[in-house]
Amino acid sequence: MAELASSPDRAVVAKLVVVGALTGFLAGLFGIGGGILVVPALVMLLGMDQRLAHGTSLAAVLPISVASVVTYASQGNVDWALAAPLAVGSVAGVLMGTAYLRVARVRTLQVMFAVLLVVSAVRLFVPVDADGRTSLSMLGIVVAVVVGLASGTLAGLLGIGGGVVVVPALILGFGLVPVLAKGASVAAIIPAALVGTARNRVNRNANLRAAVFIGAAGVLTAVLGGIVSDRLDDDVAIVLFAVLLLVIAGRVIFQLRRPPPVGHPAP
Repeated sequence: MAELASSPDRAVVAKLVVVGALTGFLAGLFGIGGGILVVPALVMLLGMDQRLAHGTSLAAVLPISVASVVTYASQGNVDWALAAPLAVGSVAGVLMGTAYLRVARVRTLQVMFAVLLVVSAVRLFVPVDADGRTSLSMLGIVVAVVVGLASGTLAGLLGIGGGVVVVPALILGFGLVPVLAKGASVAAIIPAALVGTARNRVNRNANLRAAVFIGAAGVLTAVLGGIVSDRLDDDVAIVLFAVLLLVIAGRVIFQLRRPPPVGHPAP
């Protein structure tokens, strides 16, 4: 990504804008941060180092998530009572994730990312009945904090928003309808992404210029995705997203199978 070190190369900027626009739409549509798409795009299309791609992705997630939550909130699709404990856990988790990112082996990150994609896709094919949650008990609050902790750790380590953990957990564990689960998920992502980006900047694990291009391009499409999510049939949206995750996972796994260049052993 030397092209972004000084004056941005137009071709590189164009790729970042396309990635951001697609990421923003899918983030708004599915209630995720979008890092599941940003990380492989930065690595495969722009040749960014895996570790740097994860930190850059988390920074790009921030403005996209803000746009998404504003859209969900305007339609009354955010469960704020659940979003608050989720956010608390996410902030704690992202501190742990960004700390490990500094020393994690690149191949380990790639394997973890591929596994997360496959598990998330398989889970999405499992039918779920959700008809709304009951009153939130103290146990429910504790569970929400734990879910947030898990999603925040993944956010800090893998550069994702954590929605692939939070959305299924809220549907399965709390009975939230999908659109409310998505709204709570993107709301909880914001403080974690903010804290994680600050940590990654100190550790030099983020290309903020690339993140700005991606995030700015994704803001408008995130709003569009949130509007579509309110009207889209859940079954159709889930199947499409699951297929997308499997395609990306296949590409990551294929990259893992390729031997490293001569003179460049696998890290």
